[in-house]
Amino acid sequence: MELNRTPWYESYPPEVAPTVNIHQYDNLSDFFTQTCKKFGDKKAFVSFGSSISYTKLEQKVNALAAYLQQTLSAHKGDKIALILPNVIQYPVALFAALKCGLQVVNVNPLYTHHEILGVLRDSKAKYAICLETLAAELIKIHDQTYLKNIICTSVGDLLNPVKGFAINFALRYLKRMVPSYDRSKVIDFNDCIYVGQSQTFEEIEMAFDEIAFLQYTGGTTGKPKGAMLSHGNILSNVAQAYQMYGPVLKLGQEVILTALPLYHVFAMTINLMFALFLGCKNVLIIDPRNFQSLIKDMQANPDISIITGVNTLFNAFVNQDVFKKVKFTQLRLVVAGGTAVQPGVAQRFLEASGGIPVLEGYGLTECSPLCCVVPYTVKEYNGTIGIPTPSTFARIVDIETGEEIWDLDKAGELEFKGPQVMHGYYNNISETEHVIHDGWLRTGDIATWQKGGFIKIIDRIKDMIIVSGFNVFPTEIENVVSRNKRVLECAVVGVPSTSTGESIKLYIVRKDPTLTREEVKAYCKEYLTGYKIPKHVEFVEKLPKSPVGKVMRRYLKQNRFD
Repeated sequence: MELNRTPWYESYPPEVAPTVNIHQYDNLSDFFTQTCKKFGDKKAFVSFGSSISYTKLEQKVNALAAYLQQTLSAHKGDKIALILPNVIQYPVALFAALKCGLQVVNVNPLYTHHEILGVLRDSKAKYAICLETLAAELIKIHDQTYLKNIICTSVGDLLNPVKGFAINFALRYLKRMVPSYDRSKVIDFNDCIYVGQSQTFEEIEMAFDEIAFLQYTGGTTGKPKGAMLSHGNILSNVAQAYQMYGPVLKLGQEVILTALPLYHVFAMTINLMFALFLGCKNVLIIDPRNFQSLIKDMQANPDISIITGVNTLFNAFVNQDVFKKVKFTQLRLVVAGGTAVQPGVAQRFLEASGGIPVLEGYGLTECSPLCCVVPYTVKEYNGTIGIPTPSTFARIVDIETGEEIWDLDKAGELEFKGPQVMHGYYNNISETEHVIHDGWLRTGDIATWQKGGFIKIIDRIKDMIIVSGFNVFPTEIENVVSRNKRVLECAVVGVPSTSTGESIKLYIVRKDPTLTREEVKAYCKEYLTGYKIPKHVEFVEKLPKSPVGKVMRRYLKQNRFD
């Protein structure tokens, strides 16, 4: 590795060093304990208007950890699946598991039972903690898994008693969102806390490099795989994030909005781990799709100072006039991740917010996830993913030859090396060897170098469209179309063509219902060369998205909009 190949160093703000101390804590349990002692009675999490302090949070974690260890005989290295949305039970369960030396398997609670079964079987999880809405499904597939115990919780379990009872009653009996299930086959979450309070926890030794998470992902090649992330991977990423953002933040004084699901690696590392490091008050949003409820939560917390999100969330901020409805008094850091922010969205957000830019970050599950960020010194959208975080090395290589590319604007595959890179895929040596070589992680993204070591993502290699031999990148077209103020959202895919091999299909969610296909194509002709102009334009009511708001192009190719 040529350590002099670090053009991004010149773009670091003066307060940011090129390397970072990743060994401030021994492991994530040590990190959590020290954090709770440091911030004590400050509010740690807010949910449905109820809050819990760092001290109370630690008490709940210690009680659940004792129960897992003493009653359920959970041993270091066992796998535990957390199938939870953004409720206070999530951080309690996660840190209790880590305290026991368990490996956490985050599972999307919106998955079908077939998808949940796949993750449970592949990870060999022995324990699961889920919402009661999923209890019936888990009981149904229990015999097909390695599960020993299922712990079940209700949304209101850790809220204040009156509010918690009201919410649980409404979900069970008014909205009827809880299918009936055999309660004798699950363990009640609050009972675990109650019993664990009187039990003695035996401390577990955990090394910095021991595995803390099996974080399942489509990875860089499609099929879901469990990325093995260690305590050290996550702690390194937290340290890197603080080095890049710390100069504009104040310990113990920040309030972060968590609308992204915590089971997703971006939110888990930034909205949970990094926010804990900062001593944030964390405003948990259980369902960001209910935008009117989200606005009420923001109105109730006008001191929000940090917002993380994806393109669709920021687009909604603009289209729902959030900055006219919520008077943010402290907002100073807005970070995007998960998927690229479209230029039109970024520009409209900048104008609506009164000059607060969306700073893009870039990462992968395999990198815990943060690799690059746009520095806080950048005051407007620049179309890049920023510069590598401290102690991270990046390179761009020719897709055909593997030779390193250092010329500006010359495209190749982006690769990273650093302390945040995963230890490999769980029980999948062949896929690990496919994406990691000589310590470098292949991202599957096509990128170019820009001035000052900034990196610009062109598109995913697998999403590239070849029209009559010419390479076309969907993101380029989407960026153009998204600037049209009559367009709410858009996405581009390649479809088979007998004459050109592939042709371009553009899906649009209209903001102006009178917008026509001819007008769209005429607009594209102003900014795109001939072979990049979409041949097919289809107007749709919505685009298929992942739980974090990423448009799922493969569903568009299949004509699926669920």
